[in-house]
Amino acid sequence: MTRSLRSALERLAGGHISAHQCVAVWRADAPPALAELPPRFGEVLDQLLMRLESSAGFAGESCSFDQHALIAELSLWLDKAETRLARPPANETR
Repeated sequence: MTRSLRSALERLAGGHISAHQCVAVWRADAPPALAELPPRFGEVLDQLLMRLESSAGFAGESCSFDQHALIAELSLWLDKAETRLARPPANETR
């Protein structure tokens, strides 16, 4: 799941897909991970994806959202989500 998200970011950064296509991949593939993450992850992701969609409608400086910065922020979100998903649940006892 996270592999497809990272691939979409790489393809967007390389100019191989549009921001709208990248957002579509994220909206389709992120829900399974979001179900296992704290609600704040979903809130932050939704804000980032809305900003990325908004940046797609404008070129250059006419938009306050820098697409390269948003790609970096989504990559950081993905790093944190992967780290959190790799942890055993807090209520798991042995």
